Amino acid sequence: MTTPFSGMVEKARLTDAGAIQKLVNYFADRDEMLHRALSDVYENIRDFFVYREAGEILGCGSLHVLWDDLAEVKAMAVKEERHGQGIGSLIVQACLDEAKTMGVPTVFLLTYRPTFFERFGFERVDMMTLPRKVWRECYECPKFPNCEEIAMVLPLSSG
Repeated sequence: MTTPFSGMVEKARLTDAGAIQKLVNYFADRDEMLHRALSDVYENIRDFFVYREAGEILGCGSLHVLWDDLAEVKAMAVKEERHGQGIGSLIVQACLDEAKTMGVPTVFLLTYRPTFFERFGFERVDMMTLPRKVWRECYECPKFPNCEEIAMVLPLSSG
């Protein structure tokens, strides 16, 4: 998948873990997403897609499967100076395409930027309607239980 630029979205490599963590934690330091430990990035590297241009990672995101009927789009980040150029959309689409290929019927996410994800068909839902299995990170979060992230769901198929 390419943009009007010379980059492309591809599965992350082990050597990308440090850049992914740095990108995600840049926004986490601004309280816009959760911090990721380098060990967490390595443990989940197969979940990640990156947008790479001239060898530099300008964006990342992951699709994390939770069960046979549910996956989460998470750790979405694009370098600030490249916002609005379609990079994030390409990464989200790569995650959704992978979910469809895998046969995952429902994808959800938690975000502070719901309007971005509404363009893909995600709809806002009450966090309490999500199964408890999605709350693992929430329980460990310093903002719990007073989180202001918005839960969103996208049905991909009837299952």
